[in-house]
Amino acid sequence: MTSRALEKLYFESAAGRLYYNAAGYVRLAWAPGRLSLAAIQAYYEQVLALLISTGSHRILSEHGQRAPLPVEAQQWLTTNWIPRAQSLARTRHCAIVEGANPLHRLSTQSVVSAAPSDFTFKRFDTIQEAEAWLAGVAQ
Repeated sequence: MTSRALEKLYFESAAGRLYYNAAGYVRLAWAPGRLSLAAIQAYYEQVLALLISTGSHRILSEHGQRAPLPVEAQQWLTTNWIPRAQSLARTRHCAIVEGANPLHRLSTQSVVSAAPSDFTFKRFDTIQEAEAWLAGVAQ
């Protein structure tokens, strides 16, 4: 059985699709294109709601063709959203499947380096590698 067979679509917007995977994690499948800060924040609020409602503590963020996040979104993630995800959902681990755009990789690195030190990111080239890492992370 593939990991996609274990998934249920929870939310969809211009930002992308959000899935709950029965393996115990939330998967963000980002859409291509630039997004407003409000669209990014709304998407992440749905991520937090899903983490809380399912008791999941792990995230798989599949960046694909996602555009680089604006600086305001990067700051909001590191100073607002990640701390709330840690306290409200006990989220500590995020597997990132890298995007194709080199500028996107730079914006991802900005978030990773500015995030709270007890929030663990690991970056991967394939979704299979990301899933294998998440499977080894304690719930």
